Amino acid sequence: MTKLMTPTETSDLLLKHDNFLLITHRRPDGDTLGSAGALALALKAKGKNAYLLKNKDTTPRYEIFVNNLWAPNDFSPDFVVSIDTASLDLFPENALSYKERVDLCIDHHPSNSKYASFLCLESHQASCGEVIYDILLAMNADISNDIATCIYVAISTDTGCFSFANTTSRTLYVASKLVEAGTNNGELNKYLFRTKTQSCVKIGSKVISSMEYHFDGKVAIAFITNDMIEEVGASEDDLDDIASLPTTVEGVCIGITIRELTSQSGSKISVRSSEPYNANEICGHFGGGGHVRAAGATVKKTVQEVRDELLEVLKKQF
Repeated sequence: MTKLMTPTETSDLLLKHDNFLLITHRRPDGDTLGSAGALALALKAKGKNAYLLKNKDTTPRYEIFVNNLWAPNDFSPDFVVSIDTASLDLFPENALSYKERVDLCIDHHPSNSKYASFLCLESHQASCGEVIYDILLAMNADISNDIATCIYVAISTDTGCFSFANTTSRTLYVASKLVEAGTNNGELNKYLFRTKTQSCVKIGSKVISSMEYHFDGKVAIAFITNDMIEEVGASEDDLDDIASLPTTVEGVCIGITIRELTSQSGSKISVRSSEPYNANEICGHFGGGGHVRAAGATVKKTVQEVRDELLEVLKKQF
């Protein structure tokens, strides 16, 4: 049975152990990598061994923040921690051998499946980075420039550079403390949000052109096919924030992107919503989940099959 922990209790638990392996989720984003990086650096500063399990899907955009923290191939952990990972289905392939021995999960997703022995779940937080920040405060950790930068990456990417509805006054307060600690927020914001490759602009244009509107314009569905990606030479970095594009259209309350994966994997659904619509409920129909305003799912169905099924699901919303 999973035992729920507060950030303070989680800090005490971490300080009692050593030789940590931190697991990030499949297709890692800034929150899972930034949060794991910050925790690893703080534990190392406390004289402990702490590494991130190598995640092969890490894109160059985020690699620079964690490239010195990957675990050696022969590292044997005593304590396994998953970061920002709501379910075992989100484990990368090389983490599957740890599925039965996750000691602690640190997360902010209300859909967390409680698979770890201990769980620090702060679902009211906008990002896992905020949860990590509270744990480090309880640990009396020195928030160095590098740690602050990692947490800033985590928080800013999960809030759309503080533009999403999940951003709270607490989020902005934590960000201000990170800037005080030495984070160069201006340069980071430019690097993470305003600098685009030509292929990123091209794939964005194709996604916008593919968009369909339903239910009097309240729903926008966009499509990302392998042919589109190949045609413009887009990378995973180029697709990092593309799920937010449909919601930039005036009048759209539910923005959906359906991305074609391989023929074996099917499609990836990303849903963004505004009140009163629940993205988590929509993705729950497909076995996925996340937050009320942002959620996702991966299904073994074609893009067209997913599109048709989504429209049937959305009829209940309207």
